[in-house]
This record gives sequence, C-alpha cells and structure tokens, in this order.
Amino acid sequence: MSRAASTPPKRLRWWNRGTGIRLRLWMTAHVLVLSLLTYAVYVLVNSPDQAAYQGLGVAAAEAGIVDRLKSPVADTTPTVPDATSFADPKGKYFGVSSVQMPWAASKTEAVAKAAGKRPTMVEYFVNFDEDFDPDTVDSAYRQGMLPVISWQPWAGRSEGINQPKYALAKIAGGTYDAYITRFAKAVAKHKWPVVIRFAHEMNGEWYPWSEARSGNHKGDYVRAWRHVHDLFEQAGTDNAIWLWSPNILRPVPHVSLSALYPGDDYTDWVGMVGYAVREKTAAAVFDPTLKKLRRITDHPVLITETGAQPGTSKAAWITDFFTWLGKKQQDDVLGFIWFERDKDQGGGADWRFTETTTTRTAFRRGLARLDLAGGATTSTTASTSRD
Repeated sequence: MSRAASTPPKRLRWWNRGTGIRLRLWMTAHVLVLSLLTYAVYVLVNSPDQAAYQGLGVAAAEAGIVDRLKSPVADTTPTVPDATSFADPKGKYFGVSSVQMPWAASKTEAVAKAAGKRPTMVEYFVNFDEDFDPDTVDSAYRQGMLPVISWQPWAGRSEGINQPKYALAKIAGGTYDAYITRFAKAVAKHKWPVVIRFAHEMNGEWYPWSEARSGNHKGDYVRAWRHVHDLFEQAGTDNAIWLWSPNILRPVPHVSLSALYPGDDYTDWVGMVGYAVREKTAAAVFDPTLKKLRRITDHPVLITETGAQPGTSKAAWITDFFTWLGKKQQDDVLGFIWFERDKDQGGGADWRFTETTTTRTAFRRGLARLDLAGGATTSTTASTSRD
C-alpha cells in the first residue's frame, strides 16, 4: 500500500488531533466533576452529622452542599465546644420541647418561622430502658441547638406513677450500673456536650422517682443522683452538663428543695419547671422558687419547661414573661425551654405559643426584644415583621 493511500489528508490529520485533544479535555473535566461530587457525597454520608454545626441558632442547611463543592478539600469537622462554655452564653437560650424535635428539621423550621428566631436549645425525653442515641445529638447540633436530655428512671407513663422496679434505692445500690455505665461511655465517646436533666420534678408526687412513690425513702434521691454522677465520672464523661430541675413550689410548698439537692459538686446548672395556670405575671410563677434556688446554690438557672394555660390572659402572660426574663435581676437565668405541646402531644394543657394568632404574635414580639444566645433570625422574619 502506497504512503499516499495510507496517510489521511492534512486537514483530516488536524481534525483527528483536535478531536483527541477535545476528548481528553472532556474526559478530564468530567473526572474532576465526578471526583467533586463523589467527595461531597462521601462527606455527607461518612462525616459526623454535627460536622455541619455552625453555632447556636444556625441551621446546617444554611452552610449547604455548594460550599463543600467549592472547597472539597477543606476541613469540614468543627471544633467540639467545651461543655463549660455553655454556662456563659452571650444572651439567653431559647429552647423548645416539641414532638419530632430534634429528629425532623422541618418541625424545627416551622417553630423558628412561627417564633421569628431559631431555637438554640432542644429538650427531649429518654427513659431508663433506652440507650444513648448519638444520632439524635447530631441532629440537634446540625440544627444549631444544644441538646437537653430529660433522662427518666422509669419505663414510661403507661406503667403508672409507682414503678418499684426503678426505685431510687435500686439505682443507688447498683442494680442499673451496667446500663448507666454503658450510657455514660456512649456520651463520652461521642464527645459533644449534652445537658442531662436527670429525674426532674423530684419534689412533686407525680413521678415514680419522687421520694413519696415506688417505695422510696427520704434521702434516696440524693444518693441515687450522686451514684449516677459518680458512674459518669468513672467512665471519663466530661462532656455532660448536669442539670437539677425541680418543679416550682406552688403545688408542693412544703417539700424541702435543699433536702433534695445533690450538692454543687454533683451539679452544673439548676432549673425549674413552671407553667402559668392562674397567675397573671411571670414573677408570680417563678420568683418564690427562684429565691429558694438562689439560697441553695450560685449555679446558673435554666427554666426547663414553661408555657401558659389557654385563656384570655395567655398572650398578656407571654408578654410579661419576656419582660421579666430580660430584667437585670434575672442575669443568672440562662434562658428557657418552651413546652410547645398540647394535650395530645403530652402536655397537661395546650401550652403552645402557637395556640392562637394572638399568642403567637405576643411570643414573636417578646422574643424579638430578648438578647438571645446565637441570635439568628429566620429567613422569613422580615416578611412577617408586621406581627
């Protein structure tokens, strides 16, 4: 075969060479794009969920996958905050306890939209027959909220208010050491700070861990608390914030809070549960108990559950609550957790601030005047500021 017959014309040789270059460039570009997408998927699937944590009051969705694609080699793992740093927030915590929170981000978004501000704290409940779930903590941080675990030594409300199986003496005596230690080690391994509200409202008689229930005796509560706390220390758990949280004095005025207090060495914060039932002001609900707490300890205070009874004065009470909380006298009050639940969702009444348009408006206006830790507004705040 002659050379002329076997060699393409010059213009075809240039075409073929250009095609090869374009093909190589096309393949290189697609490999880069595929690598970026693969890395992004890897980060989202394999990195800890809390790696998207941007701070209190900031949802991870605001960071977005686009930023990760722009800089796929950047370190996406944030510094784990020290547990003690949460004791001195730059503003008040706005906490919420509601069904589906923190598991469903859409629920958090709905609450944030109604309030005009993003929650910085979320409270949920764990019974003594449930293990620590790191995914739930991740979900809370991913949505910019400090998780508050209400850890309840019982098998649930369906078992009644007397549950001798979980008697305080059994907890203090070691019956549940294996479970508690497993829980403590899981918290320690996860590293991220969690608030543990163990056996709350102990001064009432409506839970099995009351000293008036389940065969318990005076002094059993403190012994049980200290034993649980000691097991956490033995497990090396230094990321737990211990929150002791009685009910306000109104329904149990003769029960001594000091006799139930485990001591400053066994607690980090103190709290109180208080709802407006007939009271017209926040001071009427909280001040008597707050005075008692301040005599017992100098620890910071958190209102761990609150809300207001439905009625014509509910909106006015909400307005007064934010005025009361913002006063200089309440500088030691870290913030509050609103019990955003009705009767069907575990509330004794419809405590929700979203119960009516009037109560929602009062809440939004009051919250807007409060200096919040994190302080992030929602994307819809401007469009609804007329409220």
